Amino acid sequence: MKKRELFFGTATALVTPFSNGEVDAEAFCRLIDHQIESGVQALVIGGTTGEAATLSDKERYLVFSLAKERCEGRAKLVLGTGTNDTRLAVSHTVMAKKTGCDGVLVVTPYYNRGTAQGVVKHYQTIANSTDLPIILYNVPGRTGVDLSFSTLETLSREENIVGIKEASDSVDRLVRLAAFGEELRLYAGNDSAAYTVLSLGGSGVISVASNLFPKEMVRLCRLYKEGAYEECLRLQLSLLPVIRALFTETNPSPIKYAMWRYGERAHIPAISGELRLPLSEVSEVSKTEIDFAVESFLAKNGC
Repeated sequence: MKKRELFFGTATALVTPFSNGEVDAEAFCRLIDHQIESGVQALVIGGTTGEAATLSDKERYLVFSLAKERCEGRAKLVLGTGTNDTRLAVSHTVMAKKTGCDGVLVVTPYYNRGTAQGVVKHYQTIANSTDLPIILYNVPGRTGVDLSFSTLETLSREENIVGIKEASDSVDRLVRLAAFGEELRLYAGNDSAAYTVLSLGGSGVISVASNLFPKEMVRLCRLYKEGAYEECLRLQLSLLPVIRALFTETNPSPIKYAMWRYGERAHIPAISGELRLPLSEVSEVSKTEIDFAVESFLAKNGC
C-alpha cells in the first residue's frame, strides 16, 4: 500500500524549556521560530526529548497549542501522544487532532509491556480513533519493548500508520525496516544513523542534535537528496563526536546542558537548561566530554 510521506528531511525532537519548575512558554516559542528559520522540515513536540513523561496533561496541551500557533504552516507539526495506557494515548491523539497538527508520534507501550497481540491492538485502537498519520516510535533501550517484524507487518496494513522512528544503529534491522518502503516510511531515531537511513531510501531523521545544530542536520539531509553523497557522509562523520557526547547520559540532560552552555556561540535562543526529576544535571565528567566535542565542532566551523 503506497502511503504519502509525512515529511522528508530533518524533524527536530524539540526540548521543553522550563523556568522555576514551569514550562517557559516564551523560550519555547523562540526555539520554534529559530528551528523553522533554520529550515527544519518538521517539529516533534512532546516526545522523549520534550520530557513528555513529566508533563501534566495541561502542560502537554499547552505546548501542543503553542507549537501550532508558532508553526503557522511553516513546518510540519508532529505531536507525541504515546503512553503505556491505550485510553490515555487515544485521548492525547484526539486532542492532537483538535490542535490541528499534521501527524502524531506514538511510542511503544512501555513498562507494562503488552504481549505482541496487545501491542498490535494498542496501535490499532489509536489508529481507529483518528485519521491523522501515525509514526510508530521504537526505542527498546528506553521502553523494554522492541517491535517485531511480524508486528510491523500487521501494523503496516493500517492505512494511517505511515512510518516508523527507529532508535537503532543496527544496519541489519534498518535494512529490514527499509524493505517496507512506502508502506512504512523509515526515519532515523538516532542522529548517528541519519546517513545510513537516507542511503537505504529512508525519509530522514527525527533529531536531538538539531536542537543545537539545526542548520547542519538540515544540510545533511539536503545534501543526500541532492546527490552529494560524499559531502553528506563527511558531514555525518564530523557530527559523530557531538552526537556521541549528547548521549553520554540520559537524553535530554546533555542536549539541555549544551544548549545552555553554547546557545550564543551556536546562534540558538538561550534556555535555562532546567530539567525535571528524575533527570538531573549532567556530571562534571560528562560536561567535559560535551564541552570538548562541541568546542571542537564549533572551532572547525568558524564559530
